[in-house]
This record gives sequence, C-alpha cells and structure tokens, in this order.
Amino acid sequence: MKSSARFINRQLFKTTFGAASALAFLTACTVGPDYQMQPPSLSQHYDQQAEQRLGQGGNTPGEQHIDLGKKVRGDWWTAFQSHKLNSVVRRAIEGNLELVAADATIRQAASSVAAAEGALYPQVDFGATAGRQRVHNAKEPATSNFYAIGPRVGFDLDVFGGNKRVIEQQEAFTALQKHRYEAAYLTLTGDVASQALLVASANAQIAAVEKLLANDAKNLDLVRMAHTNGTTTQIDVSLAETRLAQDRTLLPPLAQQRDAARHALSILTGKGPGDWSAPDFDFAEFVLPANVPVSVPSEMAHGRPDVLQAEAELHMASAAVGIATANLYPRVTLSASLAQAASGNGGAALWGFAAGIAGPLFDGGTLKAERQAAVDGYKATLAGYQQTVIQSFGQVADSLQAINHDAEQNLAQEDALRAADTSLRLNQQAYAQGENSILQVLEAERAYEQALLGQIRVKTAQYLDTVRLYVALGGNSVGAFEQRVASREAPKPSYQ
Repeated sequence: MKSSARFINRQLFKTTFGAASALAFLTACTVGPDYQMQPPSLSQHYDQQAEQRLGQGGNTPGEQHIDLGKKVRGDWWTAFQSHKLNSVVRRAIEGNLELVAADATIRQAASSVAAAEGALYPQVDFGATAGRQRVHNAKEPATSNFYAIGPRVGFDLDVFGGNKRVIEQQEAFTALQKHRYEAAYLTLTGDVASQALLVASANAQIAAVEKLLANDAKNLDLVRMAHTNGTTTQIDVSLAETRLAQDRTLLPPLAQQRDAARHALSILTGKGPGDWSAPDFDFAEFVLPANVPVSVPSEMAHGRPDVLQAEAELHMASAAVGIATANLYPRVTLSASLAQAASGNGGAALWGFAAGIAGPLFDGGTLKAERQAAVDGYKATLAGYQQTVIQSFGQVADSLQAINHDAEQNLAQEDALRAADTSLRLNQQAYAQGENSILQVLEAERAYEQALLGQIRVKTAQYLDTVRLYVALGGNSVGAFEQRVASREAPKPSYQ
C-alpha cells in the first residue's frame, strides 16, 4: 500500500509540474509595447542666417567661425587654452558635492535593478516553528511538544512579463540617473568656466577704472595748478573733484563681482570660500576659440543630457504601460516545501508541491483604468520629450545669434574706443593750450571711459556666449559617469 501511494504521489507530482511547465511555455510572453528609441530629428538647421554668417566668419579679429557638422572632441573648456581654468575644472569635477550625490544616486538605482531582477528567480526561505499543545477531544487528553522545520520555495513564472517590465523600468530609471549626472557635470563645467571669466572681466574692468582714476587725479592736479595761476575758476576745480569722486564709486561693485565669482568657484569645487580660494584670472591667459565645432541637430539631440533624460523618462513610461497590461492577466506560481515535523513522540518528513493561478475577474474597472492612465502618461511624456528637443534647438540658435551679434558689437566698440581715445587726446591738448574748458576734457574722458569699459564687457560677452554654446551643444558630457567609474577603479600609482 505504501509503495502504491508513493507511486501515485510521484505521478501526481510529475503531472502537476508538467502541466504548469507546459502552461508557462505556451503562454510565456512580455505584454505591452516594446520601447523603440526615438528617431533622429528631421531638423537640419538651428538658425540658417546665423549659421551662414558664422560659417563665413573668422576673417577679422574678434570674429569666430563655426564648423557645422563637427562634434566637440575632448574636454570643451580646453579650447580656451587656460591652464588655470583646466586645473580648477578638474578640481571641481573631483570635489563637487552635487556630483558626489548624483554618483550615489546612480548606484542606488543600480541596486534597485538588481533587487527587481531577483523576482525572476525562485524565492527560497526557511521556516521553523515549535510549541506545546494539548488535545482535549481525544480519549485521553494529552499535552505534547511539536515542531516543524524546513525550507520553502516559491517561483512566479512571470508568464506575461510583468516582472520583466518592472526590471525594464528600473533600468530606464538608472539610465535617467546617469543622464542627470551628466547634466550636473555639464552645468558644473559651464559654471566654472563662466565664473572664471567673470573674475577675469572684473579684474580687467578694475584695472581700467584704476587707470581712469589716475587720469582723474592728474587732471585734478592740473586744474588746481591752473586755478592757482588764475587761469581757471573754482567751478572747474569742483567739476574735476566731482569727476574723481564719481569714478571712485565704480570700484566697489566690480570688486564685489570679482569676490562673488571667486566664492562661487570655491563652492563649485566642494569647498567653502574660507577653505580654498580660486586663483585670479586675467583675460590675457584666455584665448577666444576661433573655430567652434557645431554638430547638426540630429546628432546634438542625442548628445545633450537633458534630451537623454527625457528619453529615459519616456522609456520608463513605456515600461509602465507594460506593467499595467501584465496586471490584466493571470499570475502563475509554483511552490514547494520540505519539512521535518514532529508531534509528541512521532515525527515524519513532509513535502508538498503546488501550482497556482490567480487572475482578476471583476475589479470595477480599476486595472483597465490604470492601464489607460499609463498610456496617457506615455503620451504626455512623449510630448515633453519632443518639447525638450525643440528647446535644445532654440538654445543653440540663441547662442549662435549671440556670438554673431557679439562680433558685430565688437567691431562697433573698437571703432568707438578709437574715436573716444582720439577725442580725449585732442581735448587734453587743447585744454593745455587754453583753447577749451575742463568741462570739455571731462566729457571726452567720460566718453573714453564708457568706450573702454564697453570693450571689456563686449569681450566678456564673447567668451560667455561661447561657453553657453558649448554647453547648449552638450559639451561632450555623455559618458562622463563612465569616466568617473573608470578613474575610480583604476589602480592608484604606488610611490616608494
């Protein structure tokens, strides 16, 4: 009888396991849409007028030329040929706390992928129970000890791919975090370059104002001497004193601009302004890139972190549709257990195997509504992705036009500076010869000061707009996280 029961149990086990396996094989699929990468943009231009103008530029000093169709190679900020800038950017990449946080977030997301992948494997756990019981309805009520101990195994066959879609969603989320790191990296490098240029601009303007103050002091001495000799009036002296006092008010705001930019550089490198001070920058150590590579729109769209972020979000939304679709179908599970159990003085080995299937019959339309919500969410995310692409094109177009107008402004400012310089010298000579008044000299000096400071501001705008163009193009930031991982895992050199 025992052998016959054992044979029946084995046959039942084989039949059940075979039926469940056949069911899994026949129905195994991953429902829902399979995500496809978005096709390249059909746009071929950012701003044709700016592209044509800059494509022919670079023939006169202060003009820049763009190479449309070429990609940024290497670290974009090295195009300015400043060793100080290169050093500060490297320091910022290593120490910036936002990048440290983004790095940890990526690793957290990768762990979530690994956790989701665990659902594809059998889940094995271990259980044990022990206690004391009393049986009252027996012929002779008795109290005895009991225990059960053994492993249990459960396995979700995931025949409709719900778990696989969850993994897909987590992988897309990890990609999203990587692109957020790249976006932070791009913003960081752009901010460091911009703040360094603002330091250089403030220093240049301070030097120009100090030169003007020296001229003001010289003019005041001349006027006072003329007043002593009786060739001018106290009104002229007062005007010269007023001019000197007014020009002195220009220095504090420029010093504040310089100090604020230096403090910003300290913070960007992960240090407080009191713990590390950025070096002084001077325009003489920067070179304005004469040729700037500008990738075509279809390539640029897949080289900007914000566009890639939007695409990763779109992938997540697509996986969410798959998850909601899988929830409409039954779930098939297998389970088995093996336990050593005993009660009183008797004990036995117990095993069990079961296959189960459970699916929705009536839920008031909840699951279908959830799937429709996921579909609508995908459509909204798709529109957001398309808007991000369009905005990226607009930012590049704005930067190209800014560089184009900067070149025009630079030429006009050079002419204005030469004219103001000539006018100032002629008025100073005429005043020395008694042919005009101090008021005319001061007005000429005012025009020269405005032209000189205007030239520095135009030069600053040229540099900053070039930085913005590199950032708008993506700055070759895609893959920055992989570079960080490679540098972290590279063997450190040993020193004797």
